[in-house]
Amino acid sequence: MGGVLTAGVLTITVALGPAVADPVAMPSSASEAVQRLVELSRQSEQLNEQALNAEADLDAKLAVQRDADTVLAAKRNVLDTARDEVRKFQPVIDRTAIATYQGAKTNRMFAVLTSNSPQQLLDQMSVLDVMTTQTTDQLKQFKKATDAASAAETAARAASDAAHDAAAKSERMRSDLLDKQRELGTATTQVIEAWSGLSAKDKAAWAGSPFPAGFDRDSLLKDLVPGSGTSALAAAMTRIGDPYVWGATGPNQFDCSGLVQWAFKQVGKSVPRTSSQQANFGTPVPKDELLPGDIVFFYPEISHVGIYAGNGLMVHASTFGVPVAVAPISTTPYHSARRY
Repeated sequence: MGGVLTAGVLTITVALGPAVADPVAMPSSASEAVQRLVELSRQSEQLNEQALNAEADLDAKLAVQRDADTVLAAKRNVLDTARDEVRKFQPVIDRTAIATYQGAKTNRMFAVLTSNSPQQLLDQMSVLDVMTTQTTDQLKQFKKATDAASAAETAARAASDAAHDAAAKSERMRSDLLDKQRELGTATTQVIEAWSGLSAKDKAAWAGSPFPAGFDRDSLLKDLVPGSGTSALAAAMTRIGDPYVWGATGPNQFDCSGLVQWAFKQVGKSVPRTSSQQANFGTPVPKDELLPGDIVFFYPEISHVGIYAGNGLMVHASTFGVPVAVAPISTTPYHSARRY
């Protein structure tokens, strides 16, 4: 894909592919070295956000797995209880079945035939009625218990399947995270090597100035209307000059989304960790209605973020070798904005 990356006072347009640049090819000039740094830095930013997203996905999958395991344990407890209930009635059912098989005489005709007197007949029939009622009740309770056990077994089996599925998904996300972390490690190593190869003059040009010409931070902060967004902007302004570090969330070093998360945390607002997640938080804002404190996102896949500072400017953690600074939003491919 194509992109524009501003690092300090350097603005260079580069064509980016999905793969990390060849670590063997060495730049033949200072300008080529800077362009190589731009390319590698952009790729490392993308991989950093991807690794953070993979980590967040893993956390979500692990939470699902824990919930599934909890449900499974509960279903198994229900199943054990149901099986205990079945076992409680089993001896009665076994005795009834054996008696029936052996031809036990428990009907009223048998009572008539075997009784020696009317009173004995009444007594036998009364006993038979009680036995029949008890047996019928016990059979009903046994059926209820077996039905409950069958339902519990089905539920436990479904919970077990869900827990195994959740565990498999967690393992896949864990593998994806490890892959992203390895890719990020390779990319960041190349960025540092490319940066180390620059001259002191080129490094200073790469880092640039913390503020654009004519920018007055004190005037901006004085004119801000109190609110969570503007208060977060004011908090971010206190980190100007802090270094960019992949995966850092403060308080003295940041990546792009880490700075946004930290700034809003200072005003009591919890926002997601990565730029792509942050792009789903808050309320959408049209570009022509941006206000200081709004969150601005960049690149088609949303892999960079900053806090709008008004007048077409933002405060952001740009890339390796460039401290947290105020820069124009026009030098980075704009995507969208949200108001928190």
